[in-house]
Amino acid sequence: MSHDPLPEGAAAGVGRTWGWRLTAVGANLALGVPGIVPVWLIWYVLANGPLAEGGWTQREPTENDGMMLWLVIVVPVVAVFGLVWWFANDAVCRRAALDPRLYWTAGALLTLVPTAALITSTYV
Repeated sequence: MSHDPLPEGAAAGVGRTWGWRLTAVGANLALGVPGIVPVWLIWYVLANGPLAEGGWTQREPTENDGMMLWLVIVVPVVAVFGLVWWFANDAVCRRAALDPRLYWTAGALLTLVPTAALITSTYV
């Protein structure tokens, strides 16, 4: 029983696809390091705002500047990070040859890995 050889350039295409997938993993993990800052800012606003109002968290006792100051800081930081993350992933998504729903979900979760590692390391 003989097998037909791969068509011309097929092996190179498979290698490039895996290369782009590894690029996507590396890019999202790397973007997760500066992504710690927006995640922390979002948590800080939520913990001192709506979650504290609902009784789920304790307000920071020294936080008396109001939430408007924090929103002026948080919105631009999160917007810039979101745009950088989106543009970096948009460029790689088309080349990775994955279902877009899988790609974007995996990308978002991989971006949260450094934050999760930092949180885990503080409790261990």
